[in-house]
Amino acid sequence: MEKRFQSLRGCGRLPRGRENRSRPLTDEQIASAILGLSITMPGWAGHAAAVMEHRLPVGGSASAFADAKTLREALVKILSDEAIRGTVIAVQVSTAECGVNSHGIASILYKDGDAIRRSSYVPKEAASLLRAGAEDHFDPDQPYTMFGRGVTFNRRFFDRLSKRVADDRKRPPRLPDDSAEYDTEEAERARRKRLRATNSSNFLNVGVDNHVAWPREETLIEFDRYHMVLMPKTRENVQSISIDLHANKLTPEQAKTAINRFLSLLCWCDDHFAIVQDGWSGNPVPVPVGKRDLAFTTTYQWLFDRKLPTSDKLLKALAYYREARNAEHNFMVSYAVLNYYKIIEIQHPGQPDSTQWVSQNLPAILNDLARSTWHSNVCGRMRSGSARDLHLCSLQSGRRPR
Repeated sequence: MEKRFQSLRGCGRLPRGRENRSRPLTDEQIASAILGLSITMPGWAGHAAAVMEHRLPVGGSASAFADAKTLREALVKILSDEAIRGTVIAVQVSTAECGVNSHGIASILYKDGDAIRRSSYVPKEAASLLRAGAEDHFDPDQPYTMFGRGVTFNRRFFDRLSKRVADDRKRPPRLPDDSAEYDTEEAERARRKRLRATNSSNFLNVGVDNHVAWPREETLIEFDRYHMVLMPKTRENVQSISIDLHANKLTPEQAKTAINRFLSLLCWCDDHFAIVQDGWSGNPVPVPVGKRDLAFTTTYQWLFDRKLPTSDKLLKALAYYREARNAEHNFMVSYAVLNYYKIIEIQHPGQPDSTQWVSQNLPAILNDLARSTWHSNVCGRMRSGSARDLHLCSLQSGRRPR
């Protein structure tokens, strides 16, 4: 539950900070906390509450439970109005997929005189279900997903919760001396301040395979008017660099250039390698880059019956090809391109012949979508699998492959 409440505070659904721990919660905040229980992963409780609380009633608010315009407003009325609470049978909330790329559906089962009715809540994007009368043909028991989990709150839950809230508001309880649940939050706040992370930050995080001197802890540095965060190597993560694109006013390409220049200077100073790996952007705080867990190929019965080529040209081409693939694996794209080009030059030596061969075969490589399922960022995202076949085929026949 501690992690769940941390997520709710982090998403602004509950008051933040140790100084606000004595502030009574509003009915809206309690309703958001209830919706945070709908997801099985505690770290996503705040996100789930932010998504679910704005779900709209099927058929519009005129036919909805207690005339509530949103799901959170319906929960607030259940908590604050005893007469409305007395009609409730159950509230069902699920974060399962309710449409294509859309998650979160809820329903309130309640008594309306002698009848039992159900008010369902869906995303605002489901415009056809928000018009008057849509509730007559909507079946909440047949959602988009074929399997989903949900949470059900019955009336006894709301009765007990409402009574506890009313008693605490009349006679506020004494706060416990231990407030350790805020330690993690305050430590994260201090970390963000130390690393200059703000609400508008947009960090680019890239891994760095290197053998240069590197700090043991997260370190904010200034290099060429830019601020970067150096992340240390751990059991799960590699060394990495994070740079705030918003604060430094950089595009991802410009940030990569600044990082490469910084590593080039480190290479010169330490006389060791430093290779920039892949990464991503979009995090509001620096995030470490995990070690690559690359896929590998195994077989129960390993059969190998390949013969060594007798042609010296083919042997040399195979050596160049392995060098190129190794360079690609280590993100040395320029060196990979050079080795691929050396394979072409074996059969077509000299600039006129080799460039002519490239100009004749490159369109076939780029348009051949059936021979490879992945792209390599080499020579305008040239397909490495097709390029390999073309290289070796040209060595054997000297003709353009079909």
